[in-house]
Amino acid sequence: MCTVCGCGEGESRIEGHANHQKHDHTHEDHHTHGHSHEHDHTHDHHHDGHAHHHYGKGPARAHVPGMSQARMVQIEQDILSKNDGYAMANRERLADLGILALNLVSSPGSGKTTLLTRTLDDLKDALSLSVIEGDQETSNDAERIRATGVRAIQVNTGKGCHLDAHQVGHAMGSLDPEPGSVLFIENVGNLVCPAAFDLGEAHKVAILSITEGEDKPIKYPDMFHAADLMLLNKIDLLPHLNFDVGKCIEYAQRVNPRLKVLQVSATTGQGMNHWYDWIRSTRRIRLIGHPLLNLDTDTELTGSAA
Repeated sequence: MCTVCGCGEGESRIEGHANHQKHDHTHEDHHTHGHSHEHDHTHDHHHDGHAHHHYGKGPARAHVPGMSQARMVQIEQDILSKNDGYAMANRERLADLGILALNLVSSPGSGKTTLLTRTLDDLKDALSLSVIEGDQETSNDAERIRATGVRAIQVNTGKGCHLDAHQVGHAMGSLDPEPGSVLFIENVGNLVCPAAFDLGEAHKVAILSITEGEDKPIKYPDMFHAADLMLLNKIDLLPHLNFDVGKCIEYAQRVNPRLKVLQVSATTGQGMNHWYDWIRSTRRIRLIGHPLLNLDTDTELTGSAA
């Protein structure tokens, strides 16, 4: 059981096709692993007969009763090593097909799905798009995505708090995205575990809403360090909130100096063309020199969304 967010052994469900037909299966590599907990000391407080643990001391920076720090470190190394093997296979497959895969990560409530559905609506006539949608339960978000006319496949992780590369590989096999297309992977809403799990994507895109507070990047530094782009969403609400945009960007770039930041509103469309331009230019870089794809025929690369 994950010591932070409850990810544990169990079944994940991947739809058999991009349009419904769900089936259940259990991956052989479902796992138990520990994650960091940011405290500087470890001790117990006893109040009313209950023990309150403060974690963070030791190599694992986590605590599991009855398990040594060395064992926790070894388990996490084994898990990530196996995941990285699947991620490498995914990355090679995507590169062979000239597919740009973007891993969208955020906390719940950031507006990630709204931003994605607007993106799909605005770009679907110019680019070939598809979506792998990750949630613990329900296919609600996949259904919202399909309503745009874009193909999507749902991965339900059950107790899992993140997508892993094995799940994504299976989903790609069912979804079968077109060569030269853009594949969006909408990860489970969580700013902790998805930072550690490479899915084979070209870039992680962190979505942060101004309703969450400007200190999120320094509270969850691993995620923002792993991302290449941060979309600061819901900027249409700035007149109604006490949110310091400059401080938020400063925090984010303190964690990750190479992080590019775009300010957007998925509701009003403000700044969204900058996001679309980034997708086009990133895809263009991926396709230049690709032996199987003719970039000269991709006229949409120089266009702009309505």
